[in-house]
Amino acid sequence: MRLKSTCPSARRHFGFTLIELLIVIVILGLLLSLVAPAMFSKVSSSQRKTALAQMQMITTSLDTYRLDLGEYPATLDELRHSTKKGWDGPYLPRDVPLDPWGNPYVYTVPGEDGKPYAILSYGKDGRPGGEGDDADITLQ
Repeated sequence: MRLKSTCPSARRHFGFTLIELLIVIVILGLLLSLVAPAMFSKVSSSQRKTALAQMQMITTSLDTYRLDLGEYPATLDELRHSTKKGWDGPYLPRDVPLDPWGNPYVYTVPGEDGKPYAILSYGKDGRPGGEGDDADITLQ
């Protein structure tokens, strides 16, 4: 048999006090301040790797186009649509992708130093040059 107490100090209150909640918030903030910089550095390196992977996919499509038509296309859009004789595309499964920062890839024919073409991304800032995340990524 359970006895009920009428004394107010005998009541049990469940929940957390304000101090306990503040301590938990401070601990979570400290953990995030240690983990977040490491995670954000991984994001930028994965964006650069994604850009290189996309550029390599485009170069494969360009080389296949050249095998079929004997020359490289004037624009990357010709990998998807063309009326040229011998065109056996589309050479890309979807429209030409934007780089991971939302900018179009720059395609030039001919490329530099006697290369047949060049594909480049201007990096995070979308402008030529730069360092770190803003550095250009070139594939020839």
